[in-house]
Amino acid sequence: MTHLKGRESAMRDTDPQTAAGKALWHFSMSLDGFVAGPGHGMDWMPAATNRPGLLDEYVATTGAVLGGRVGWDLFPDPGAVYGGAWSGPIFVLTHHPEDAEPAEGVTFLDCDVAEALETARRAADGKNVEVLSPTIGRQLLQRGLIDEIDVHVLPVLLGDGVRLFDNPGGSPVPLRLVNGEPAAEVNFRYHPVRPPG
Repeated sequence: MTHLKGRESAMRDTDPQTAAGKALWHFSMSLDGFVAGPGHGMDWMPAATNRPGLLDEYVATTGAVLGGRVGWDLFPDPGAVYGGAWSGPIFVLTHHPEDAEPAEGVTFLDCDVAEALETARRAADGKNVEVLSPTIGRQLLQRGLIDEIDVHVLPVLLGDGVRLFDNPGGSPVPLRLVNGEPAAEVNFRYHPVRPPG
């Protein structure tokens, strides 16, 4: 553990999101690293964020969404992105597009992950491509194609489900914190919420 002497090392909130043509891997995540519960359950997530205007930032800066087939099959509603506040092109990467149920605004791609990202970038027209798949995000990260990772850590431990970054046997991926000391750890302190009685 590194301690910084002689100066404060405070973490600030992130700056507002910008539409800069980024490949943005974006998720809310449990403290223990899950972006979905068992069976891709999402009932653990709150209905609203604690930062006013956060949803509007992502709606305004997102030009296209790139996701995977498992997520799409579980939540096949192109109008549900950001609670219906966002609409635009959605790309679903799949090895079997022929059996996908067609949906307006959704394109099913059977290609390399880098090609899928490039297709989504062209459609995003200068705005960000939101990567809403742990598997696709991991593959893009391993190829150096993720520009930014936005993670909202929620105060819950799930213990099981879908991890943000599941890469057994892989190498560590160093990250630089944008909204604080670049190489510092981030400290959290929680108290378990005990059931009444």
